[in-house]
Order: sequence, then C-alpha cells, then structure tokens
Amino acid sequence: MNVPTNLGFTPKDIAKAVQRGDVIIVIDVLRCCSTIVTALANAAEGVIPTKTVKEARVLHKKHPEFILAGERRGIKLKGFDLGNSPLEFSPQKVKGKHIILTTTSGTKAIISSKKAKYVFTGAFLNAEATARAALKIAEREETGISLISAGTNGRFSLEDFICAGAIAKSFPADNIEHSDAVLAALLAFQQARKSLKKVIQSGCHVRYLISQGFEKDVKFCSQLNVFEIV
Repeated sequence: MNVPTNLGFTPKDIAKAVQRGDVIIVIDVLRCCSTIVTALANAAEGVIPTKTVKEARVLHKKHPEFILAGERRGIKLKGFDLGNSPLEFSPQKVKGKHIILTTTSGTKAIISSKKAKYVFTGAFLNAEATARAALKIAEREETGISLISAGTNGRFSLEDFICAGAIAKSFPADNIEHSDAVLAALLAFQQARKSLKKVIQSGCHVRYLISQGFEKDVKFCSQLNVFEIV
C-alpha cells in the first residue's frame, strides 16, 4: 500500500486529519517544535504543552518542580522560568526536568491534535527522523500522514510550509503518494535548501522575530537534521 500524505496549511485542517485516522506531524519551526525537540535532545524528561497561559500556571502550581516556559507574541511571559527560545533549553537547565510549555501557535496546534492516535513534532532540526518514525507507523497502521503547519496566529507560515517539504523529501519515493500541496512544499524546499536561512527570513513571522532580537534562534532553527529525537 502506498502511504498518502496531506498538508494542512493551518491548524484548521487538523480535524479532517484526525477524522481520516492519519499520523499527524505538527510543524512549528519558529519556534515551538524546534524548542521541544531541542529540550528532549538535551535530556529533558518531557514537555507538557498547554493551550493557555492560565492552564500553564495552574499546572505549575500543582508541580512547582517543573520548569515553566512560554511566550506570547514571541516574548517570554512574566514570572516564567524560560521563554520559547530553543537556545535557552540547555542541558544544564533542562536535563532530567519536566517542562510546561505554552506558546502563541505551536502548543495550541499540538493540543488540537490530541484526538489523533499518533502525533509528532516536526522541525528542520529533526526532519529526517520525524519522516522515518511517522512512515513506520503509517505503514503498520495502514493509514496516511498529515503534515500540519501551526502557522502564525492562524495564518499561513512560510517556514512551516518549507519544512513540510523538508520532511516530505525524507520519505522514500517508492511507497508514498503525495498530495499536490505536499508536492508544492517539496518543490519549495528543494529550491530553498541551498540558502534556507535567507529564504525563510523573507517571511513575516521571521522578520518579526528578528526585530525582537531573535536572529540567533532563526539561524539555529534553520539547521537540517541536527537531532534524531522525535
């Protein structure tokens, strides 16, 4: 059986993916999924996403030993231990710790996918590893794969779209049946690959993050296949 792949441009497409029984890959390059992947690669015990700031604070009151992390509009929240920069989540800070994380778009998309049987967090940092793991499950379960862009405040995100192409590039061609949207993302990635950071810097969300002083985050999150963690 060929594994069908689909691409959701915003979290609004999650419900259909869940209804189909797809394996879901939530993509939020800048920065939620990159941060989660980095934290786990740096030996965090686990990351608990929450949809709202209030939910994060309530959970932290129950578990004050957990790290409280998050942002709104890219900026670290008042009273939180960490923001949403993957560079903050060093082994010295997160090793062996649980992290409560709330972000503007990414954690909301992950929470919206909770009815799916299998959900992965995808980024440039772990594109190949995510593709391998998702395909293995999809073949076993005889179902499809949906790549879902977390977007930016419910809108299309250039970097997430190109990252979907990076993940699609890692699927073997002989047993995958891409939708036109996935093919478009794949072509976009192939065009952008040699100057990935420069291309995604043209996106509005990336320009905003750079204006807030997060250019190092953009550079870090633009790296391909740094981690094997999924």
